Amino acid sequence: MDRRRGPSLRLKLTLSYAGFLLLAGALLMTLLWLLLARSFPDRAPGPPRRPPGLLAVGGPAAATAVAFLLFFGLLGGWVLAGRMLAPLNRITESARRASDGSLSHRIRMDGPEDEFRELADVLDTMLERLESQVAEQQRFAANASHELRTPLAISQTLLDVARKDPTWDRDELIERLHVVNTRAIDLTEALLLLSRSDRRSFTREPVDLSLVAEQAAETLLPLAERRGIKLDVAGEAARVTGSAELVLRMVTNLVQNAIVHNLPAGGTVTVHTGPDGDASVVRVENTGPPLPPELVPTLTEPFHRGTKRTRTGEHAGVGLGLAIVASIVRAHDGTLELAARPEGGLVAVVRLPAPPAP
Repeated sequence: MDRRRGPSLRLKLTLSYAGFLLLAGALLMTLLWLLLARSFPDRAPGPPRRPPGLLAVGGPAAATAVAFLLFFGLLGGWVLAGRMLAPLNRITESARRASDGSLSHRIRMDGPEDEFRELADVLDTMLERLESQVAEQQRFAANASHELRTPLAISQTLLDVARKDPTWDRDELIERLHVVNTRAIDLTEALLLLSRSDRRSFTREPVDLSLVAEQAAETLLPLAERRGIKLDVAGEAARVTGSAELVLRMVTNLVQNAIVHNLPAGGTVTVHTGPDGDASVVRVENTGPPLPPELVPTLTEPFHRGTKRTRTGEHAGVGLGLAIVASIVRAHDGTLELAARPEGGLVAVVRLPAPPAP
């Protein structure tokens, strides 16, 4: 690829402005000369003659005028082009700083709403989103490394203790290592699923949310029965287009979250599906302890575990349940709404675009 640097845009604009002004001046001089030539008709008999001395007198003056127009065009074009391109230079400098890794810089261009102002505002919005996404990814990477290091450190500690204490029960060691390794595997699979949904690397196919909800409830029914939770699934067919596997994981995570974060006994979980305008909706509602309003918006953050929420060690989770739900919803161009119930518990409503009617 040829990377040779050509003339700057400012120089091109200057030459274009000066050339146009010079051409206009030359045409004006030619027209003026023709008019003057016709204004002095020959009075003597014989063939017509040009006005004596017209070219001799007007030629130097015209040349001087053209030279002045050229100089004025170059000087004025250079100044005007510089003023017109000053906003573009600010935008270029901001883009260069962003390419060097500085995403906190903003242009914040003032002035009228023109093309440069619109371009600067779009670039500021893009930089703000990039900075937010990079910060979120860095925080996610730090949390993920911490979460993965914890089971590995526990396994290392168990092995060190067993090595130093030969009398330690071998079955107990195996059981503890099994629990720790299972948690590490679950966390790794959750991270891979979260990455896959963020990349939208899946095949889209027709999916019925009502069938998915029944499948998720059937899978989690034993867990609900052990906890004394009543699980109720109802609703109409709600068709979407997306990944059947990811949609199933989304509904399963919502239902499992509703079962785990519920009352110690006698709680309920209600799953309802159905169409709503141009969207298909799945609504999961559960009883449980009251949730502070300021806690609800943070529940979809990766590795965030709500405080004062009922949980046991059987399904302690890895802190990615609702984060995975939010990621899958975004990948399917839908919305996720979480709201605390006044009497306690949580309501989660997922809206996914419905395919057009045949």
